[in-house]
Amino acid sequence: MTDQTAGAAADAGAATRRLRVFLVDDHAMFRAGVRAELGAHVDVVGEASTVGEAVSRIAATEPDVVLLDVHMPEGGGRAVLEAIRRTYPHVRFLALSVSDAAEDVIGLIRAGARGYVTKTISPDELAAAVRRVAEGDAVFSPRLAGFVLDAFAARPDAPVSDPELDQLTNREREVLRLLARGYAYKEIAKELYISIKTVETHVSNVLRKLQMSSRYELSRWAADRRLV
Repeated sequence: MTDQTAGAAADAGAATRRLRVFLVDDHAMFRAGVRAELGAHVDVVGEASTVGEAVSRIAATEPDVVLLDVHMPEGGGRAVLEAIRRTYPHVRFLALSVSDAAEDVIGLIRAGARGYVTKTISPDELAAAVRRVAEGDAVFSPRLAGFVLDAFAARPDAPVSDPELDQLTNREREVLRLLARGYAYKEIAKELYISIKTVETHVSNVLRKLQMSSRYELSRWAADRRLV
């Protein structure tokens, strides 16, 4: 085989190679559905339902693309993304979530996700999105792209990231948003399916990270950043 022929064969092999995909979602039935739908297009090399499982299993498999749910216990999809990107920067992330909230979209993109699509996406569209993300493109569900454009265009002279906001986990942001809306700790616990003690811990962490001392300060801070 000549060098030219070998090179052409290698290029063809790279073009037809099945992508290796990892699923992160805390709902087993949803993972099963995605695995079944994507099985004809990619190799699903693993799955996880918690942040801890996801971090260890993604590190072990090093997939091409991680399909990542946003809202999960222990910090959510953002915690997974941030933990993996430090050591495995070549792994790409595509958020797949029921949430279409602007703060969720912007938060994941700022953390390093290459795209964000909602769970209403069709199987063929999802397979195409995975392929595009693996190739380095950015992919968004149509109306979500506007959130990203607005976030970057609203203040072109401002830095892309907000250092104070970026240090909060997804769960801390959820607690902060509900707190700023006037929810009591008991109501926040019910809304997020966590204990009141866990809510208190999250609030304490947010106060410490933002160097504030009261719920009133937090509410004003959240309103200034349109998190409410």
